Amino acid sequence: MRLLASIGIVVVAALLFAVPLRAQKVELFGGYSYVRAPVTVQNFLCPVPGCPPSTQHLNLNGWEASGAVKLLGPLALAADYSDTSGSVLGMNTHLKTYLLGPQLRFPGPISPFAHLLVGGAHESIGGLTQNAFATAIGGGIDLKVLPFISIRPIQFDYLLTHFNSATQNQPRISAGVVVHF
Repeated sequence: MRLLASIGIVVVAALLFAVPLRAQKVELFGGYSYVRAPVTVQNFLCPVPGCPPSTQHLNLNGWEASGAVKLLGPLALAADYSDTSGSVLGMNTHLKTYLLGPQLRFPGPISPFAHLLVGGAHESIGGLTQNAFATAIGGGIDLKVLPFISIRPIQFDYLLTHFNSATQNQPRISAGVVVHF
């Protein structure tokens, strides 16, 4: 574990003292992610048999990582992975998303962006797991602090998943650091 921390410190130091490239074509983002997810669970506390499942709205906390490669002008191809978790009725709940799609970025000291991402989601409640379609549409803003490092104070996505033959609409909010190459 200490070896990984040492390697991370060396990489960050190299990035801080590197000469930034004029044509930055790649960006990497990493940070905190919050999802307000509607999760359907069987109500085991129901006194009569055949009780319908209930929907609980969970606060899922975790992390998000994404990368984008500039294609032409403001257009880039973005890939996004997030892993959030929480608890419902004493059971651990995890929601992971794997998304890919176009991103528009308007460069400058204050750099807004928007994306439309499509892919899949993996949900785990207790020991039960399932996969589903997922999409996210949203955007955010990056604030340049160094020529190759930006702070992303807010990214907001409308995240849509399709578990249990039903559509789940949920907000996802993220914040973190962006490194440009």
